[in-house]
Amino acid sequence: MVARSPVLNQSGPAEFVFRVFTTVPEFQALLFLLFLLLYLMILGGNSAIIWVVRTHSSLRTPMYFFLCNLSFLEISYTSVVVPLMLSNIWGARKPIPLAGCGAQMFFFLTLGGADCFLLAVMAYDRYVAICHPLRYTLIMTQKLCIQMVACAAGLALLLSLQLTALIFTLPFCGHRREINHFLCDVPPVLRLACADIRVHQAVLYVVGILVLTVPFLLICVSYLFITWAIVHTRSAEGRRRAFSTCSSHLTVVLLQYGFCALVYLRPQSSSSVDEDRQFALVYTFVTPLLNPLIYTLRNKDVKCALKKAISSKGRAEAL
Repeated sequence: MVARSPVLNQSGPAEFVFRVFTTVPEFQALLFLLFLLLYLMILGGNSAIIWVVRTHSSLRTPMYFFLCNLSFLEISYTSVVVPLMLSNIWGARKPIPLAGCGAQMFFFLTLGGADCFLLAVMAYDRYVAICHPLRYTLIMTQKLCIQMVACAAGLALLLSLQLTALIFTLPFCGHRREINHFLCDVPPVLRLACADIRVHQAVLYVVGILVLTVPFLLICVSYLFITWAIVHTRSAEGRRRAFSTCSSHLTVVLLQYGFCALVYLRPQSSSSVDEDRQFALVYTFVTPLLNPLIYTLRNKDVKCALKKAISSKGRAEAL
């Protein structure tokens, strides 16, 4: 790629602005209300999972410990993006300084990467539970669960810190640049650099492989063993419950990894910036919203705990 020559207007601190979805006021109001509703549903649904897992002793198992951490990550990385996005939909566009853009990218990459690693950890938990049920409590100890969550967060932090620092050593042309996105994501920010970005794109692909491809392959291997164990289960009820539990996890996995791979692992020459923004809407809104829906509507234990919690609260208020 040929280095881009810098343009004029380099005075003052660099700022970015996000491209608007639409300039029609009626559509702006509609989008604002839609995204606000989805955000509130994400906060409410994932907060409910955290609350019910923390308050019911019957759910204090490794699977629900990981689910509680997944809900926390979903709330956090959505909150890094959506409030700023909503403020730019309604009214005049608000610039974000270079440091603010870097901070948003760092936290988004860290939380999103930890989310991907945690999904792989949850697949391993399901593998141990189904393939080695008698040794499950001996293998999945509280100490090991905490260590796996800490490793997922630490590895995501390390990778995102290096990638963000590398990207923001680039020069950006002009005083105010428009990002064709609703957040400071890596591909659209790289397009604004007025320098050779081939090395940075190569690093992005390496990080993408480590965060997306490697965990996805580990999940696939886990589910191969799980499928083999389920097929050889004599109990039809046992097969049904195992498939139900695993299908919930796989639904989230396919959406999360699939759309992230389309954004971060596609060759940039063939990618459409508008498509990237649409794909980003899926892992910003859809998967965080599906997480509580799938794990509550298709999980008997969580539904029973929620019903008990609601009924006990109703009785307490009636007294």
